[in-house]
Amino acid sequence: MADPLYFDDLVVGQKFTTPPVRVTTDEIKDFARRYDPQPFHLDEEAAKGTIFGGLAASGWHSAALLMRLIVESGPPLAGGVIGSGIDELRWLRPVRPDDELHAELEVLELRPSTSRPSQGRVRMRNTLRTADGTAVMSLIANITVPRLLR
Repeated sequence: MADPLYFDDLVVGQKFTTPPVRVTTDEIKDFARRYDPQPFHLDEEAAKGTIFGGLAASGWHSAALLMRLIVESGPPLAGGVIGSGIDELRWLRPVRPDDELHAELEVLELRPSTSRPSQGRVRMRNTLRTADGTAVMSLIANITVPRLLR
């Protein structure tokens, strides 16, 4: 396991890329049954007659996959991935069965906390992409990261 990254280890412009994960039809339908039971997430035939033109993963499923990628193979942030909010969430393209997705993360801003000197706020752009590089989802995460007070 990689050494944990503290706030002071990060720099604006720093980028991270995760390995890919493949999305299966069964995962799309299972997530939809549990959390977003709409026909275009559950049934291939019903989905053909929608704006998606075929089975598509829920946007919330995409968001959950992004979180999994970040936690399992994104930057090893000290203390874990502690979010304090999300800005500019965009679903850009449907995620389809057998899409292979990876996450690209970029540090946009670093702000040391004035009220809690032991931590800082990191704004990070997170983009979920297909194997050919097409962006399917993006967001800006506001993350609280401990400082390594040396």
